[in-house]
Amino acid sequence: MMKTAFALTAALAALALAVPASAQEGTLKKIKDTGSITLGHRDASIPLSYYDDKQRPVGYAMDLCHRIVDAVGKELQMQKIDVKYQLVTSANRIPLMANGTIDLECGSTTNNLEQVWFTITHFVTANRFVAKRSAKLAKLEDLKGKTVVSTAGTTNIKQITELNTQKNLGINIVSANGHPEAFLMVETGRAAAFVMDDILLVGLVATSKSPKTFAISQDALSVEPYGIMLRKDDEAFKKVVDAAMTQIYKSGQINAIYQKWFQKPIPPKNINLNLPMSPQLKKVIANPTSSGDPNDYK
Repeated sequence: MMKTAFALTAALAALALAVPASAQEGTLKKIKDTGSITLGHRDASIPLSYYDDKQRPVGYAMDLCHRIVDAVGKELQMQKIDVKYQLVTSANRIPLMANGTIDLECGSTTNNLEQVWFTITHFVTANRFVAKRSAKLAKLEDLKGKTVVSTAGTTNIKQITELNTQKNLGINIVSANGHPEAFLMVETGRAAAFVMDDILLVGLVATSKSPKTFAISQDALSVEPYGIMLRKDDEAFKKVVDAAMTQIYKSGQINAIYQKWFQKPIPPKNINLNLPMSPQLKKVIANPTSSGDPNDYK
């Protein structure tokens, strides 16, 4: 009996060691112990998180994350935190956060997922679709019976699937592994439309070979608040991250960061998106919130 109890205790101890320190004691301790933090980033979420011409992760969300890292360093009294980068996709970003591979996800994730937590909203977008201008697809009903693509693992593909069923539209919905692949399907005529967050569609159209060929729908299917993702139930880390974001807003730093990515030429093609700050984002900056309720952004 004693041998069995001893073996059970040893097994439990081994299991505890196998669990990431972040899950046991929090992200702040993990950063302090390892001297590093891992930022999850996207490859083509222009201008929020993507690769520049030198294959470096850059963007609006990346700039915000780097300022958060600075604040974490001050909180932990660390002169330097080694910043590591991990490419994530819509499909694997949540598992990689949950298992401790990444500590912050600096991308274009909508704050409506219960498996993770989010810091203060950093952008407010809407779910729309892009199609070739010649197709004259302006509203959801125009997609009836057509092939529509969206990116796997996103709220967008979930929503268009639900709307398709509710309205009996007979849309053939296909998934793509990433935003560029989905957009290419519209470019090559394999799909009539690509359903995605409008800011990402703006970036894809602006950097395409023939931007004037495409049109983004005016009708919004939903409001989507973006947040930088962190592990669920890590209250100490969220407190530091939220304070850092609030300081960026209250100090006015956010204005220069926003202008850099949305109102000035950006790499790799030096295209200016010319996108003024929306009333919804201005509202968040004035009254910071990490709410995932779309009604709070109307």
